[in-house]
Amino acid sequence: MSTDHQHDVLIIGSGAAGLSLALRLHPDLKVAVISKRQLEEGSTFYAQGGISAVLDEEDTLSSHVEDTLNAGAGLCEEKTVQLVVEQGPENIRWLMENGAKFTRDDNSASSGGYHLTREGGHSHRRVIHAADATGREVETTLEAQVMARANVELFEYHIAIDLITNRKRRQSGVNRCVGAYILNQKQGRVKTFRARFVVIASGGASKVYLYTSNPDVSTGDGIAMAWRAGCRVANMEFIQFHPTCLYHPEARNFLISEAVRGEGGRLLLPNGERFMQRFDRRGELAPRDIVARAIDHEMKRIGAECLFLDISHKPAEFITEHFPTIYQRCRDLGIDITREPIPVVPAAHYTCGGIYTDHHAQTDLPGLYAIGETAYTGLHGANRMASNSLLECLVFAGQAAKDISEQADQVEIPGELPHWDESRVTDSDEEVVVAHNWDELRRFMWDYVGIVRSNKRLERAKRRVDMLRMEIGEYYSNFRVTNDLLELRNLVEVADLIIRSAQMRRESRGLHYTLDFPRTDDLAQRHPTVLIPDNYSPRTLP
Repeated sequence: MSTDHQHDVLIIGSGAAGLSLALRLHPDLKVAVISKRQLEEGSTFYAQGGISAVLDEEDTLSSHVEDTLNAGAGLCEEKTVQLVVEQGPENIRWLMENGAKFTRDDNSASSGGYHLTREGGHSHRRVIHAADATGREVETTLEAQVMARANVELFEYHIAIDLITNRKRRQSGVNRCVGAYILNQKQGRVKTFRARFVVIASGGASKVYLYTSNPDVSTGDGIAMAWRAGCRVANMEFIQFHPTCLYHPEARNFLISEAVRGEGGRLLLPNGERFMQRFDRRGELAPRDIVARAIDHEMKRIGAECLFLDISHKPAEFITEHFPTIYQRCRDLGIDITREPIPVVPAAHYTCGGIYTDHHAQTDLPGLYAIGETAYTGLHGANRMASNSLLECLVFAGQAAKDISEQADQVEIPGELPHWDESRVTDSDEEVVVAHNWDELRRFMWDYVGIVRSNKRLERAKRRVDMLRMEIGEYYSNFRVTNDLLELRNLVEVADLIIRSAQMRRESRGLHYTLDFPRTDDLAQRHPTVLIPDNYSPRTLP
């Protein structure tokens, strides 16, 4: 029986990283792009702030590097930061050449006529944006270009289950990634995809927490699959909590962009008092981890359900011009941000760690690459600086494209792969188990492994995650796979990685803050936290 699908490059994920890679690959290569929902349903589409790059004559590459290193609290890989920052301007130009349109400011000659905003951690205005919907502009632009490419095949409503390796095929020689098992959600059938190169671009894992700014697809699928296939992961303890998500019973996962604070937004207690100066001299422009902890502290101190972000002191025309999406969404919910403050709470937002990669986006497993939020490149260190994430997607998509192109003639198409075996499973008659475990997992992660941690909280979380992993593993072995089951299986794997990483870091640094070790320990712990799976095969990465 023949394999269901055969391609030169299999890309799992359809955000900025995956789509920009598809566009940069040679048109002679046959490419498949896997999307768990419709193409745009990912974190890229909902990104509001912008993309950081040195585009102003008064700004410098060295300043962008320094700001990134400072935000990363001593754990950034300096060579990675240099690489990404240096390639920033050319990647913005590449987006523009592909049709992306950014907000202009014809009075700003030093920035080429584009409006640049400033966000937390940046010392200059260097964030180029499309009003407050930059992600939507980037995603829709890339989608239009990809859909016009004859060599790219798109698979919406497909979710990857696991990677296929030579080891899984029981073949001798170098272990290599040769494809993936993928569930067609609409048909309920598992298909086998084989490819010369496989690229994970599936985003982060913020849905492991009860409250998140991310869409429902952010379930850590790529990180979990790579870990099961034998790849190392790094810095999983560093989960960034966005300080200001809209607090409203009818609002779901809607964040209030960092740019609101960058343009003068003030954080307030319910009585109207400002408080950020008590936590950091930079006030509202402090890095996100400091702002998130400050809000969390004040909410717990006074027993408030939310705090407030006020931009109403700015002219109404300025607000509606710079933040039209936020203005309209709040207005739909009865909040006029030109006249009153916005109710906000922190929420899980960005996974700073991920699959260990090199500067070519290669993982530990030959033939497997990882780009975007799913990867650990060393750029973010212990804390991601605002608007560096979309830039990272673009830069490492380019790096992966170059490396794949250089190797394309040397790698043969894999031979026949085994098909998915469902002969020993049945349809589930206990779907409530999945729903119950999903809820329990996200609640204890929020309570015990959230913005502020402790040894006891982490120990409680580890006991619960061990129990859930056993239950979910048993369920997975006995019943046919569904989207919810696959996401839950991946989330519990990622939760375990986050907990174990947090237990290893016995200090407070960046996004990881623990009551038992409130100080930073540069002598013992100034290094990434790397977890090694049992089936890891050493491979030298630069």
